Amino acid sequence: MNNKTVILGDVCKVDYGFAFESSRFSQNEEDIHLVKGSNLGHRIIDWNTAPRWSIAEYEQLKRYELINGDVVLAMDRPIVQDNLKFAWIKKGDPKSLLVQRVARLQSNNNNKLDSLYLRYIISNPSFKEYIETIITGVNIPHISGSDIKKYNFTLPELPIQKKIAAILSAYDDLIENNLKQIRLLEEMAQITYQEWFVRLKFPNHENTPIDEITGLPIGWEYKKLGDCCDIIMGQSPKSEFYNNEEIGLPFHQGVKDYGDRFPLNTCWSTEGYRKANKGDILFSVRAPVGRLNVAIEEIILGRGLSAIRHKQDYQGFLFYQLQNIFFQDNLMGGGTIFNSITKNDMFRIEIICPNEELVKIYNSFAEKNDKLIECFYKQNQFLKEARDILLPRLMTGKITVGADLSALCE
Repeated sequence: MNNKTVILGDVCKVDYGFAFESSRFSQNEEDIHLVKGSNLGHRIIDWNTAPRWSIAEYEQLKRYELINGDVVLAMDRPIVQDNLKFAWIKKGDPKSLLVQRVARLQSNNNNKLDSLYLRYIISNPSFKEYIETIITGVNIPHISGSDIKKYNFTLPELPIQKKIAAILSAYDDLIENNLKQIRLLEEMAQITYQEWFVRLKFPNHENTPIDEITGLPIGWEYKKLGDCCDIIMGQSPKSEFYNNEEIGLPFHQGVKDYGDRFPLNTCWSTEGYRKANKGDILFSVRAPVGRLNVAIEEIILGRGLSAIRHKQDYQGFLFYQLQNIFFQDNLMGGGTIFNSITKNDMFRIEIICPNEELVKIYNSFAEKNDKLIECFYKQNQFLKEARDILLPRLMTGKITVGADLSALCE
């Protein structure tokens, strides 16, 4: 492969966002999303938590609009939990503007750098290693635009760039498609739960009378979480037993390593007797209280987590019920805000128990959905691992485009 050494700033434009005043952020869904460091993660932009800006000012701020293919990189705290905070704008993403202290990288269209290949330059572990060497600041670690431009790397000819980008983007496209399927399945389960158990439009609801005292359909009742579920409160082992060599069981102290649904393992422990089994619902008992994940394997629970299992194994029903109750972090019954809760608080959480026949029907539907979600999630873990093996090897020329790549991913 005919590579040449270049400086990123010679083949790529790097510019920065606007200093939007936080006091003027909008919650209006008609306004424009903002991309800032707080809603930028590793390869993702969290549009759900993105602040917004008045659409009336769009034209005068259009130079900060992000377009399909733009790569965005956090300049403050650029590395969190050993992951670089960067992503790229995808087709179908909402209209958005770039905030100060986030860099936008674009090919300068001089036929030297393929715009799709650019994202994989930033994805390459060698770029993160470079960023680690240029970070300054103690309270708020940060990088400068001029230092980003100084990144030195080897760049193949344009046709080779396009071939490499096509291989790697195929993995990313499959991952994104699986994520869409997961979101659709979750949304279907959530909407059905709310329709049946919140709006009370469950099957045969027309013929089910309402109890005038409880306000619930006949056969339904209020119960405490501790009456319906087994609850295990976490207890952290001594730090001397922790490791990152995957010795022992995965250890989770709190929400730090939560994923969208399943936690990501970054720490293991050889000791610890408070455990969650596969399928247990993980519930954060320290701020943010009530955030949920699901254990995809046996894990050791630290002080910040509890594990919940329905006594009749209606885990699908229970998960979406808790998700509906704790739709906002730190809120308990009556809207009270908690920084932490105790075992007794957990046991006293009030839940609705519909008649068992209806719960069985919904639980069967939810568990089928959840099995598909787990399948798509595991496919994505494999795809990410395969992509991350191939990426540095393709980009350094250790393997050539067109080689049989399947054996390298086994």
